[in-house]
Amino acid sequence: MTDPVPQDPPAYETQAVQVGIPRGLGETVGIPVHAAAGFQFETLEQGAEEFQLGQGLSYARIQNPTVRALEERLTALEGGAATVALATGQAATITAIMSVCRAGDHVVASSSLFGGTAGLLNNVLPLMGVTAAVVPNTPDDVRGAMRENTRLVWAEIIGNPAGDVPDLRALADIAHAGGAVLGVDATWAGPGYLCRPLEHGADIVTHSLTKWAGGHGTVMGGSVTVGEGHDLTRNAIYTEGGDQSLLAVRGVNALAWRQRWFGAHQLGMVLSPHSAFLLAQGLETVALRMDRECATALSLAQWLESHPAVGRVSYPGLESSPWHALARTYLPRGQGAVLTFEVPDPARFLARLKVLRIVPNLGDSRTLVVHPWTTTHGRLPEATRRAAGVTPSTIRMSVGLEAPGDLQADLAQALA
Repeated sequence: MTDPVPQDPPAYETQAVQVGIPRGLGETVGIPVHAAAGFQFETLEQGAEEFQLGQGLSYARIQNPTVRALEERLTALEGGAATVALATGQAATITAIMSVCRAGDHVVASSSLFGGTAGLLNNVLPLMGVTAAVVPNTPDDVRGAMRENTRLVWAEIIGNPAGDVPDLRALADIAHAGGAVLGVDATWAGPGYLCRPLEHGADIVTHSLTKWAGGHGTVMGGSVTVGEGHDLTRNAIYTEGGDQSLLAVRGVNALAWRQRWFGAHQLGMVLSPHSAFLLAQGLETVALRMDRECATALSLAQWLESHPAVGRVSYPGLESSPWHALARTYLPRGQGAVLTFEVPDPARFLARLKVLRIVPNLGDSRTLVVHPWTTTHGRLPEATRRAAGVTPSTIRMSVGLEAPGDLQADLAQALA
Protein backbone atom coordinates (compact mmCIF):
# COMPACT_ATOMS: atom_id res chain seq x y z
CA MET A 1 0.00 0.00 0.00
CA THR A 2 1.44 3.36 -1.04
CA ASP A 3 1.47 6.37 1.24
CA PRO A 4 -1.33 8.91 0.55
CA VAL A 5 -0.36 12.07 -1.29
CA PRO A 6 -0.97 15.23 0.78
CA GLN A 7 -3.84 17.37 -0.51
CA ASP A 8 -3.23 21.01 -1.36
CA PRO A 9 -5.20 22.57 0.13
CA PRO A 10 -6.00 19.98 2.80
CA ALA A 11 -9.42 18.34 2.96
CA TYR A 12 -12.39 20.15 4.46
CA GLU A 13 -12.30 18.15 7.67
CA THR A 14 -8.62 19.02 8.20
CA GLN A 15 -9.05 22.72 7.55
CA ALA A 16 -12.10 22.84 9.83
CA VAL A 17 -9.99 21.93 12.87
CA GLN A 18 -6.60 23.42 11.90
CA VAL A 19 -7.06 26.82 10.22
CA GLY A 20 -6.77 29.84 12.49
CA ILE A 21 -4.64 28.15 15.16
CA PRO A 22 -0.98 29.26 15.21
CA ARG A 23 1.90 26.89 15.95
CA GLY A 24 4.69 27.58 18.40
CA LEU A 25 5.89 27.29 21.97
CA GLY A 26 3.15 28.27 24.38
CA GLU A 27 0.45 28.66 21.74
CA THR A 28 -2.98 27.26 22.61
CA VAL A 29 -4.36 24.30 20.69
CA GLY A 30 -7.56 26.16 19.98
CA ILE A 31 -8.73 29.72 19.41
CA PRO A 32 -8.63 31.92 22.53
CA VAL A 33 -11.21 34.58 23.36
CA HIS A 34 -9.78 38.10 23.14
CA ALA A 35 -12.08 40.28 25.23
CA ALA A 36 -10.83 43.75 24.32
CA ALA A 37 -12.32 46.96 22.96
CA GLY A 38 -9.10 48.48 21.61
CA PHE A 39 -5.50 47.65 20.80
CA GLN A 40 -2.29 49.58 21.52
CA PHE A 41 0.03 51.55 19.27
CA GLU A 42 3.59 52.46 20.21
CA THR A 43 3.81 55.61 18.09
CA LEU A 44 1.65 58.18 16.34
CA GLU A 45 2.89 56.86 13.03
CA GLN A 46 1.75 53.32 13.81
CA GLY A 47 -1.75 54.53 14.62
CA ALA A 48 -1.97 56.66 11.50
CA GLU A 49 -0.79 53.80 9.28
CA GLU A 50 -3.24 51.32 10.81
CA PHE A 51 -6.21 53.64 10.41
CA GLN A 52 -5.20 54.22 6.79
CA LEU A 53 -4.55 50.59 5.80
CA GLY A 54 -6.61 48.57 8.30
CA GLN A 55 -4.30 45.58 8.14
CA GLY A 56 -3.57 45.11 11.83
CA LEU A 57 -5.56 45.71 15.01
CA SER A 58 -6.96 49.01 16.22
CA TYR A 59 -10.53 48.89 17.51
CA ALA A 60 -12.66 45.81 18.13
CA ARG A 61 -15.56 47.05 16.04
CA ILE A 62 -13.30 46.61 13.02
CA GLN A 63 -10.98 43.74 13.98
CA ASN A 64 -10.54 41.29 16.84
CA PRO A 65 -8.09 38.36 16.96
CA THR A 66 -10.78 35.80 17.86
CA VAL A 67 -13.12 37.02 15.13
CA ARG A 68 -10.22 37.18 12.69
CA ALA A 69 -9.35 33.53 13.35
CA LEU A 70 -12.97 32.58 12.63
CA GLU A 71 -12.90 34.63 9.42
CA GLU A 72 -9.70 32.92 8.32
CA ARG A 73 -11.28 29.51 8.86
CA LEU A 74 -14.47 30.45 6.99
CA THR A 75 -12.44 31.79 4.07
CA ALA A 76 -10.54 28.52 3.80
CA LEU A 77 -13.67 26.36 4.01
CA GLU A 78 -15.44 28.40 1.31
CA GLY A 79 -12.37 28.56 -0.92
CA GLY A 80 -12.63 32.35 -0.87
CA ALA A 81 -10.34 35.37 -0.68
CA ALA A 82 -11.71 37.19 2.38
CA THR A 83 -14.50 37.00 4.96
CA VAL A 84 -16.13 39.44 7.34
CA ALA A 85 -17.97 37.89 10.30
CA LEU A 86 -20.91 39.82 11.72
CA ALA A 87 -23.52 39.65 14.46
CA THR A 88 -26.24 37.72 12.60
CA GLY A 89 -27.15 36.22 9.25
CA GLN A 90 -29.46 39.20 8.66
CA ALA A 91 -26.49 41.53 9.19
CA ALA A 92 -24.52 39.50 6.65
CA THR A 93 -27.31 39.72 4.06
CA ILE A 94 -27.77 43.50 4.27
CA THR A 95 -23.99 43.94 4.19
CA ALA A 96 -23.66 41.78 1.09
CA ILE A 97 -26.45 43.59 -0.73
CA MET A 98 -25.33 47.11 0.13
CA SER A 99 -21.71 46.33 -0.69
CA VAL A 100 -22.69 46.52 -4.36
CA CYS A 101 -25.89 48.62 -4.32
CA ARG A 102 -26.83 52.22 -3.62
CA ALA A 103 -29.83 54.45 -4.32
CA GLY A 104 -31.04 53.95 -7.87
CA ASP A 105 -29.76 50.39 -8.17
CA HIS A 106 -31.75 47.20 -8.68
CA VAL A 107 -31.65 43.63 -7.36
CA VAL A 108 -33.08 40.45 -8.89
CA ALA A 109 -33.84 37.72 -6.36
CA SER A 110 -35.43 34.29 -6.47
CA SER A 111 -38.84 34.13 -4.79
CA SER A 112 -37.96 31.19 -2.54
CA LEU A 113 -36.33 33.21 0.21
CA PHE A 114 -35.82 33.27 3.94
CA GLY A 115 -38.51 35.53 5.41
CA GLY A 116 -35.95 37.97 6.80
CA THR A 117 -34.37 38.41 3.37
CA ALA A 118 -37.77 38.96 1.78
CA GLY A 119 -38.39 41.61 4.41
CA LEU A 120 -35.15 43.38 3.52
CA LEU A 121 -36.04 43.40 -0.17
CA ASN A 122 -39.61 44.56 0.37
CA ASN A 123 -39.32 46.88 3.37
CA VAL A 124 -35.75 48.07 3.95
CA LEU A 125 -34.07 48.43 0.55
CA PRO A 126 -36.82 50.74 -0.78
CA LEU A 127 -36.00 53.13 2.09
CA MET A 128 -32.48 53.30 0.64
CA GLY A 129 -33.68 53.83 -2.92
CA VAL A 130 -32.88 50.27 -4.03
CA THR A 131 -35.58 48.32 -5.86
CA ALA A 132 -35.93 44.56 -6.21
CA ALA A 133 -37.62 42.12 -8.57
CA VAL A 134 -38.53 38.82 -6.92
CA VAL A 135 -39.00 36.12 -9.56
CA PRO A 136 -39.30 32.32 -9.83
CA ASN A 137 -36.06 30.43 -9.36
CA THR A 138 -35.22 29.78 -13.01
CA PRO A 139 -32.54 31.27 -15.28
CA ASP A 140 -35.16 32.45 -17.78
CA ASP A 141 -37.11 34.36 -15.14
CA VAL A 142 -33.95 35.93 -13.74
CA ARG A 143 -32.76 36.90 -17.21
CA GLY A 144 -36.12 38.48 -17.98
CA ALA A 145 -35.98 40.62 -14.83
CA MET A 146 -32.52 42.06 -15.43
CA ARG A 147 -32.28 45.82 -15.98
CA GLU A 148 -29.52 48.18 -16.95
CA ASN A 149 -29.20 49.22 -13.30
CA THR A 150 -29.22 45.66 -11.87
CA ARG A 151 -26.18 45.29 -9.65
CA LEU A 152 -26.94 42.02 -7.88
CA VAL A 153 -28.60 38.67 -8.53
CA TRP A 154 -29.51 36.92 -5.27
CA ALA A 155 -30.38 33.28 -4.63
CA GLU A 156 -30.33 30.68 -1.85
CA ILE A 157 -28.47 27.43 -2.42
CA ILE A 158 -31.57 25.60 -1.17
CA GLY A 159 -34.68 27.75 -1.13
CA ASN A 160 -36.26 28.43 2.25
CA PRO A 161 -38.49 26.57 2.72
CA ALA A 162 -39.46 25.31 -0.75
CA GLY A 163 -36.35 23.16 -1.17
CA ASP A 164 -35.64 24.44 -4.68
CA VAL A 165 -32.07 24.60 -6.00
CA PRO A 166 -30.76 27.36 -8.29
CA ASP A 167 -28.64 26.73 -11.35
CA LEU A 168 -25.67 28.64 -9.99
CA ARG A 169 -23.57 28.58 -13.15
CA ALA A 170 -26.44 29.86 -15.28
CA LEU A 171 -27.29 32.62 -12.80
CA ALA A 172 -23.63 33.65 -12.61
CA ASP A 173 -23.44 33.93 -16.39
CA ILE A 174 -26.62 36.03 -16.49
CA ALA A 175 -25.42 38.34 -13.71
CA HIS A 176 -21.98 38.82 -15.21
CA ALA A 177 -23.33 39.50 -18.69
CA GLY A 178 -25.36 42.34 -17.20
CA GLY A 179 -22.49 43.84 -15.24
CA ALA A 180 -23.87 42.52 -11.95
CA VAL A 181 -22.56 40.06 -9.39
CA LEU A 182 -24.11 36.86 -8.05
CA GLY A 183 -24.72 36.62 -4.32
CA VAL A 184 -25.70 33.29 -2.76
CA ASP A 185 -27.05 32.63 0.71
CA ALA A 186 -25.47 29.21 1.27
CA THR A 187 -26.62 28.74 4.87
CA TRP A 188 -28.37 25.41 4.20
CA ALA A 189 -25.17 23.96 2.72
CA GLY A 190 -23.07 24.56 5.83
CA PRO A 191 -19.96 26.75 5.36
CA GLY A 192 -18.35 25.29 2.26
CA TYR A 193 -19.34 21.69 2.98
CA LEU A 194 -22.27 20.66 0.78
CA CYS A 195 -21.52 23.35 -1.81
CA ARG A 196 -18.93 26.01 -2.55
CA PRO A 197 -20.83 28.59 -4.62
CA LEU A 198 -17.65 30.50 -5.49
CA GLU A 199 -16.51 27.49 -7.50
CA HIS A 200 -19.66 27.74 -9.61
CA GLY A 201 -19.35 31.42 -10.52
CA ALA A 202 -20.80 33.18 -7.47
CA ASP A 203 -19.06 36.35 -6.29
CA ILE A 204 -20.46 36.70 -2.76
CA VAL A 205 -21.45 33.95 -0.31
CA THR A 206 -23.32 34.61 2.93
CA HIS A 207 -24.17 32.42 5.90
CA SER A 208 -26.29 32.61 8.94
CA LEU A 209 -23.62 31.08 11.15
CA THR A 210 -26.36 30.68 13.76
CA LYS A 211 -27.39 27.54 11.90
CA TRP A 212 -25.01 24.72 10.93
CA ALA A 213 -21.78 26.56 11.72
CA GLY A 214 -22.81 26.94 15.35
CA GLY A 215 -24.70 23.68 15.23
CA HIS A 216 -26.16 23.65 18.72
CA GLY A 217 -28.64 26.52 18.81
CA THR A 218 -26.55 28.48 21.33
CA VAL A 219 -25.02 31.38 19.39
CA MET A 220 -25.83 33.86 16.63
CA GLY A 221 -23.57 35.08 13.84
CA GLY A 222 -23.30 35.74 10.13
CA SER A 223 -20.58 35.94 7.49
CA VAL A 224 -19.88 37.31 4.03
CA THR A 225 -17.15 35.67 1.94
CA VAL A 226 -15.92 36.91 -1.43
CA GLY A 227 -13.81 35.29 -4.12
CA GLU A 228 -11.25 36.82 -6.43
CA GLY A 229 -12.89 36.70 -9.85
CA HIS A 230 -15.58 39.37 -9.49
CA ASP A 231 -15.76 42.24 -12.00
CA LEU A 232 -16.79 45.59 -10.54
CA THR A 233 -15.69 47.79 -13.43
CA ARG A 234 -19.35 48.52 -14.34
CA ASN A 235 -20.38 49.43 -10.80
CA ALA A 236 -20.14 53.17 -10.09
CA ILE A 237 -19.65 52.58 -6.35
CA TYR A 238 -16.22 51.21 -7.21
CA THR A 239 -15.26 53.28 -10.26
CA GLU A 240 -16.30 56.84 -9.40
CA GLY A 241 -13.47 59.08 -8.26
CA GLY A 242 -10.82 58.37 -10.84
CA ASP A 243 -7.47 57.78 -9.15
CA GLN A 244 -9.22 57.83 -5.77
CA SER A 245 -11.94 55.31 -6.65
CA LEU A 246 -12.33 52.18 -4.55
CA LEU A 247 -10.98 50.02 -7.35
CA ALA A 248 -8.00 52.30 -7.89
CA VAL A 249 -7.14 52.46 -4.19
CA ARG A 250 -8.09 48.96 -3.01
CA GLY A 251 -7.72 46.90 -6.18
CA VAL A 252 -8.77 43.25 -5.85
CA ASN A 253 -9.52 43.87 -2.17
CA ALA A 254 -12.12 46.56 -2.86
CA LEU A 255 -15.22 44.39 -2.39
CA ALA A 256 -13.97 42.82 0.83
CA TRP A 257 -12.92 46.23 2.16
CA ARG A 258 -16.32 47.78 1.49
CA GLN A 259 -18.14 44.94 3.23
CA ARG A 260 -16.09 45.33 6.41
CA TRP A 261 -16.41 49.11 6.19
CA PHE A 262 -20.19 48.94 5.74
CA GLY A 263 -21.20 46.10 8.06
CA ALA A 264 -18.69 46.44 10.89
CA HIS A 265 -17.13 49.90 10.77
CA GLN A 266 -20.16 51.99 9.74
CA LEU A 267 -23.17 50.03 11.00
CA GLY A 268 -21.46 48.30 13.92
CA MET A 269 -23.08 44.88 13.40
CA VAL A 270 -20.17 43.34 15.27
CA LEU A 271 -19.72 39.70 16.23
CA SER A 272 -18.60 39.31 19.84
CA PRO A 273 -15.33 37.43 20.55
CA HIS A 274 -17.13 34.82 22.64
CA SER A 275 -19.62 34.17 19.83
CA ALA A 276 -16.73 33.86 17.37
CA PHE A 277 -15.10 31.32 19.70
CA LEU A 278 -18.28 29.21 19.85
CA LEU A 279 -18.75 29.39 16.07
CA ALA A 280 -15.15 28.36 15.39
CA GLN A 281 -15.68 25.33 17.60
CA GLY A 282 -18.91 24.51 15.80
CA LEU A 283 -17.15 24.55 12.44
CA GLU A 284 -14.92 21.71 13.60
CA THR A 285 -17.81 19.22 13.47
CA VAL A 286 -19.85 20.51 10.50
CA ALA A 287 -18.80 17.60 8.28
CA LEU A 288 -19.72 14.97 10.86
CA ARG A 289 -23.07 16.56 11.68
CA MET A 290 -24.16 17.30 8.13
CA ASP A 291 -23.35 13.81 6.85
CA ARG A 292 -25.58 12.33 9.55
CA GLU A 293 -28.34 14.92 9.23
CA CYS A 294 -28.53 14.73 5.43
CA ALA A 295 -28.80 10.94 5.54
CA THR A 296 -31.57 11.09 8.14
CA ALA A 297 -33.39 13.84 6.25
CA LEU A 298 -33.44 11.77 3.07
CA SER A 299 -34.74 8.68 4.84
CA LEU A 300 -37.49 10.66 6.58
CA ALA A 301 -38.45 12.43 3.36
CA GLN A 302 -38.80 9.09 1.59
CA TRP A 303 -40.93 7.73 4.42
CA LEU A 304 -43.14 10.83 4.62
CA GLU A 305 -43.63 10.80 0.85
CA SER A 306 -45.32 7.40 1.17
CA HIS A 307 -47.38 8.24 4.26
CA PRO A 308 -51.14 8.45 3.57
CA ALA A 309 -51.65 11.36 6.02
CA VAL A 310 -48.97 13.56 4.44
CA GLY A 311 -49.42 15.84 1.46
CA ARG A 312 -46.65 17.29 -0.64
CA VAL A 313 -43.10 16.62 0.54
CA SER A 314 -40.37 18.99 -0.65
CA TYR A 315 -36.80 17.79 -0.40
CA PRO A 316 -34.26 18.08 -3.25
CA GLY A 317 -32.77 14.69 -2.43
CA LEU A 318 -35.99 12.94 -3.48
CA GLU A 319 -35.99 11.62 -7.02
CA SER A 320 -39.49 13.05 -7.40
CA SER A 321 -38.22 16.57 -6.73
CA PRO A 322 -38.07 18.81 -9.81
CA TRP A 323 -34.77 20.08 -8.39
CA HIS A 324 -33.18 16.66 -7.94
CA ALA A 325 -30.81 16.89 -10.93
CA LEU A 326 -29.56 20.34 -9.91
CA ALA A 327 -29.19 19.16 -6.32
CA ARG A 328 -27.02 16.25 -7.41
CA THR A 329 -24.90 18.65 -9.46
CA TYR A 330 -24.38 21.36 -6.85
CA LEU A 331 -24.86 19.36 -3.64
CA PRO A 332 -23.14 16.01 -4.28
CA ARG A 333 -22.30 15.36 -0.61
CA GLY A 334 -25.92 15.61 0.47
CA GLN A 335 -29.02 17.60 -0.32
CA GLY A 336 -29.40 19.34 3.01
CA ALA A 337 -30.96 18.63 6.39
CA VAL A 338 -34.24 20.50 5.92
CA LEU A 339 -37.49 19.33 4.36
CA THR A 340 -41.08 20.50 4.28
CA PHE A 341 -44.27 18.50 4.22
CA GLU A 342 -47.97 19.26 4.39
CA VAL A 343 -50.38 17.93 7.01
CA PRO A 344 -54.17 18.41 7.21
CA ASP A 345 -54.15 19.91 10.72
CA PRO A 346 -50.80 21.57 11.60
CA ALA A 347 -51.94 22.65 15.08
CA ARG A 348 -52.94 19.11 16.07
CA PHE A 349 -49.81 17.61 14.55
CA LEU A 350 -47.46 19.99 16.38
CA ALA A 351 -49.27 19.57 19.69
CA ARG A 352 -48.81 15.78 19.61
CA LEU A 353 -45.02 15.78 19.12
CA LYS A 354 -42.95 14.35 21.97
CA VAL A 355 -39.38 14.27 20.61
CA LEU A 356 -39.35 16.94 17.91
CA ARG A 357 -39.39 20.49 19.23
CA ILE A 358 -41.31 23.51 17.89
CA VAL A 359 -38.56 26.10 17.40
CA PRO A 360 -38.06 28.73 14.63
CA ASN A 361 -34.42 27.83 14.01
CA LEU A 362 -32.38 25.58 11.73
CA GLY A 363 -29.16 23.63 11.93
CA ASP A 364 -29.51 22.65 15.59
CA SER A 365 -28.26 19.29 16.84
CA ARG A 366 -31.91 18.68 17.80
CA THR A 367 -34.69 18.18 15.26
CA LEU A 368 -36.84 21.30 15.06
CA VAL A 369 -40.18 21.92 13.36
CA VAL A 370 -42.12 25.10 12.73
CA HIS A 371 -45.25 26.31 10.95
CA PRO A 372 -43.85 28.89 8.49
CA TRP A 373 -47.26 30.30 7.49
CA THR A 374 -47.75 31.79 10.96
CA THR A 375 -44.13 32.28 12.09
CA THR A 376 -41.07 32.73 9.85
CA HIS A 377 -43.11 33.94 6.86
CA GLY A 378 -46.16 35.11 8.78
CA ARG A 379 -45.67 38.84 8.20
CA LEU A 380 -45.27 38.52 4.44
CA PRO A 381 -48.15 39.04 2.00
CA GLU A 382 -49.96 35.84 1.11
CA ALA A 383 -48.74 35.89 -2.48
CA THR A 384 -45.14 36.20 -1.28
CA ARG A 385 -45.59 33.32 1.15
CA ARG A 386 -46.98 31.06 -1.55
CA ALA A 387 -44.22 32.06 -3.97
CA ALA A 388 -41.74 30.92 -1.32
CA GLY A 389 -43.41 27.50 -1.19
CA VAL A 390 -45.34 28.14 2.03
CA THR A 391 -48.99 27.13 2.47
CA PRO A 392 -51.22 26.99 5.58
CA SER A 393 -50.50 23.23 5.71
CA THR A 394 -46.70 23.43 5.50
CA ILE A 395 -44.45 22.10 8.23
CA ARG A 396 -40.71 22.82 8.00
CA MET A 397 -38.39 20.33 9.67
CA SER A 398 -34.69 20.81 10.37
CA VAL A 399 -33.26 17.35 11.06
CA GLY A 400 -30.86 16.90 13.96
CA LEU A 401 -28.70 14.14 15.38
CA GLU A 402 -31.28 11.98 17.15
CA ALA A 403 -31.67 8.31 16.24
CA PRO A 404 -33.63 8.19 12.95
CA GLY A 405 -35.98 5.55 14.36
CA ASP A 406 -36.98 7.80 17.25
CA LEU A 407 -37.74 10.67 14.90
CA GLN A 408 -39.83 8.50 12.59
CA ALA A 409 -41.76 7.01 15.51
CA ASP A 410 -42.56 10.48 16.85
CA LEU A 411 -43.73 11.66 13.45
CA ALA A 412 -45.84 8.53 13.04
CA GLN A 413 -47.70 8.92 16.33
CA ALA A 414 -48.28 12.64 15.67
CA LEU A 415 -49.72 11.84 12.23
CA ALA A 416 -51.88 8.97 13.48
